[in-house]
Amino acid sequence: MRTLTSIVVVASSAFAALAQPLTPAEQAAGWKVLFDGSSTSNFRGFKQQAFPAKGWSIDDGALKVSKGGGGGDIVTVDQYEDFELALEFKCSAGANSGVMYRCSEANEYPWMTGPEFQVLDDEGHKDGLDPKHTVGALYDMIAPPADKPKCPPNTWHSARIRIKNGVLQHYLDGVKTAETRIDDDHWKEMIAASKFKQWPGFGLERKGHLALQDHGDDVWFRNIKVRDLSAPMPGETPIFDGKSLAGWHAVVPDLAKENKEQASVWSVKDGVLACKGTPAGYIRTDKKYANYVLKLEWRWADASVKDPNSGVLLRVQGEDKVWPKSIEAQLASGHAGDFWNIDSVRMTTDATRLKGRNTRHAHANERPVGEWNEYEITVNKGDVSLRVNGDEVNKAWDCEEVAGFIALQSEGAPIEFRNVRIVELK
Repeated sequence: MRTLTSIVVVASSAFAALAQPLTPAEQAAGWKVLFDGSSTSNFRGFKQQAFPAKGWSIDDGALKVSKGGGGGDIVTVDQYEDFELALEFKCSAGANSGVMYRCSEANEYPWMTGPEFQVLDDEGHKDGLDPKHTVGALYDMIAPPADKPKCPPNTWHSARIRIKNGVLQHYLDGVKTAETRIDDDHWKEMIAASKFKQWPGFGLERKGHLALQDHGDDVWFRNIKVRDLSAPMPGETPIFDGKSLAGWHAVVPDLAKENKEQASVWSVKDGVLACKGTPAGYIRTDKKYANYVLKLEWRWADASVKDPNSGVLLRVQGEDKVWPKSIEAQLASGHAGDFWNIDSVRMTTDATRLKGRNTRHAHANERPVGEWNEYEITVNKGDVSLRVNGDEVNKAWDCEEVAGFIALQSEGAPIEFRNVRIVELK
């Protein structure tokens, strides 16, 4: 691989600006830097063994493709199945480029096999006249919303691409611009209605390279990072073994009063932890945790139940009761990502979304009832963030930093959990 010493360097300052370092929480969540502002070792030329000797350069900590440079597209050395890619880009006036993913090298260009996040100066390029060709689009397949963020040239903007369990999402400056399943008949129908229909196998690769396009214009990329969502988080520990309630303690006061087994509300089968929903209570971990990244999946087990409710309790303290002192990451249908403050826990949230003890989520991002959803919860010193199916939907800060249990609620509706795992932050 070629590095800073073997490609052209154009710096506008004495030292090129390096990428923003990953935080401990980002590292725990599995993020890795693909381009650090100085080394191109994670990329190579498309169908080449090395990084292009021309056309691409490092410009003040950014990876630049130059107009007329003839470097061609570049791809990641590694391949990805389910992943999340985040980067920043800047276009010159009238420029066109793109970010492709799940690309193979079976055809002449990456875009012949891999879908594309369009990078474009909408106002200065003729492709801006077609909504499906504008910046943030799933190129030639899904147009962004009309009120998407404006992206004038020569300014930095963020892009994020996520594929998880068959769902593809595009984000432009934090706003979702495309979402679709890529494993069903509708996906094949969209391909058949696009320019890509003439390339058999387009969009059907289950795993492939990430690619940055050389479309013949000046475009910059920086702060490029990725995480493999098909792989475990580094150092993660399952806290539900998929076979039993080992490591958990049930608290169901109504059953305790009758001298009945409190854990009977819960059952385990085929890697799924099922909760009947009644009587009210919870199971909590035997171990206390202070700072961590927690991931779990959930779905509602009975679609006939109206307004099903449950939650994940964080930093549970004090007496086992309904409900214990804690921060609740809400799971109630239509409200996943809300916060509830239980027993006056110290925490600060967005005052514009706060009502009493409840802070509603910034926006909804749940799957339909009956489908699996994913929670990613980061509890890091005074900060708590909630991500639902890839979107950060709520944040709290100035929270009391204390070790506490993690609990899953039984609150009136049958619910199922799986893939419950944690990475503790040192």
